[in-house]
Amino acid sequence: MWSTYIIMTKMCTLSQVLTISLCVALSEGYIEEPGARYPATKGEIWPKPRYQIKNDTYFIIRPQLFKIEIISEGTCSILKDAVVNYERLIADGLVAVQKNSNLSTENLKKKKWLSDDNYLGYLDTFNVRLDGICNDAEYPTENIQEAYSISVSENEKLLNSSTVWGLLRGLETLSQMVYVADDLLSLRINKSFVDDEPRFSHRGLLLDTSRHFIPLNYILLTLKAMAYNKMNVFHWHIVDDQSFPYVSRKYPELSLQGAYTATKQYSYSDVQTVIEYARLSGIRVIPEFDTPGHTRSWGVSHPELLTACEGELEGKYGPIDPTKNETYDFLKELFTEIHETFADKYIHLGGDEVGFECWKSNSLIQAFMKDRGIEDNYEALESLYIQKIIDMVKGLKSKSIVWEEVFTNGVQLPNDTVIQVWKDFWTMVLDEVTASGKKAILSSCWYLDHLNTGGNWEEFYFCEPTSFTMDPIKQSLLIGGEACMWSEVVNEYNVMSRVWPRASSVAEVLWSPKNENPDMNFVRRRLEEHTCRMNKRGIAAQPPNGPGFCL
Repeated sequence: MWSTYIIMTKMCTLSQVLTISLCVALSEGYIEEPGARYPATKGEIWPKPRYQIKNDTYFIIRPQLFKIEIISEGTCSILKDAVVNYERLIADGLVAVQKNSNLSTENLKKKKWLSDDNYLGYLDTFNVRLDGICNDAEYPTENIQEAYSISVSENEKLLNSSTVWGLLRGLETLSQMVYVADDLLSLRINKSFVDDEPRFSHRGLLLDTSRHFIPLNYILLTLKAMAYNKMNVFHWHIVDDQSFPYVSRKYPELSLQGAYTATKQYSYSDVQTVIEYARLSGIRVIPEFDTPGHTRSWGVSHPELLTACEGELEGKYGPIDPTKNETYDFLKELFTEIHETFADKYIHLGGDEVGFECWKSNSLIQAFMKDRGIEDNYEALESLYIQKIIDMVKGLKSKSIVWEEVFTNGVQLPNDTVIQVWKDFWTMVLDEVTASGKKAILSSCWYLDHLNTGGNWEEFYFCEPTSFTMDPIKQSLLIGGEACMWSEVVNEYNVMSRVWPRASSVAEVLWSPKNENPDMNFVRRRLEEHTCRMNKRGIAAQPPNGPGFCL
């Protein structure tokens, strides 16, 4: 079956792959050729920039002499630290390849490029210019500006942007433009011009750290990989039914009793480390504290928050009890702390997958609903609860993101609420959300926990977010999307290979201009290069396309 799958992906178009019998009929059996199926490109950029001119002529970079110089006044430590990091990444590229190639000392001394007509000279200094203000206390926001341009020519070697966030994206691009030549003797960068900016402002990755605890160093490694893919939102699904690893200063018992163990918790210091590490890469950190469902771990220390089931379900607990004033007093204290702990203006409030079994069985909830004339309308009860939480967070001067059920159940949402669409009928829901004037982000296409044989990054690549409408106003309200890594079967040992490079596919969809007819052979070869590049940088990304190798 594996061989058949490989041949199908190699020999057939996407539409033919979906028609398996036709695809098998078109294949050539088990005939294979030696070598990599999709040889990696050299010096190609991922995600693909908005505009690029690339010449065959090139410059040589000498790792021991190469420097990136900031030529603008009033620079800041964010940019200085990034420059040092990317100087190292660029120089290390050649060292790592030569270390693994067993080249002789005699070969290493050769300078074959000197006799090549395409050789333009040495590039020892590359200039970076910030055409704006850089504030060391600045955090990326929903209005982040990330445009930049790069010029590599005889007369100019320059990266410039009006924002430090644009320069961070440009430095990543610059590092990807540098490649090891075929002879393994030199680092090269082609004469080029790049003018780039993202298609969508919200390009995120959700990581669930409740079903399996993900240690801090792997979260930081995830943020590093996100920067390599120009993703800018880390959606931290930090707690859920199974565990409560967030250490609350107001209610420390939540994690003391709700976390898996004492060592599987995120302290205040851990959280600040994540936020600061992300900030230095131009990444927002949006926490999710999902209620009223997905809260069973909260009830280990505070069972009074949850609905006590009655009848056949006696002894079990359901969602948060929305009928008690004490519930909202507790949540106001907790969300006040969350607002003060996390730097971003947005808090994800969840609101999905609320089971009604315990609400239906509980006599006090039944009486509450009867008094308010909403008997048997559990969506109305949920909406009553969500409305109070939305208003509570708004009172804290924070903004809300919610899962689509909150919108479809008719909760009256502030205009700045963002709806995250995740279910199957996403085109219909996106149309309804944007018709109401609300902003939306899409995740339906990009659930990373759904894994097909050999990976399914091409399925992600062919999800066009704006296909739900031809109305440009509605399209403008779709601010981006998120790939979602739910962790039921993921921990620190496989999270990186499960996410990457499949999330790289999502990153390109959300950054690059819409392309209705991509050259998929070239895309596969570019992703081969990008995956190898991530591997060299310590990201355990899995091979994307079948047989091949990395230098």
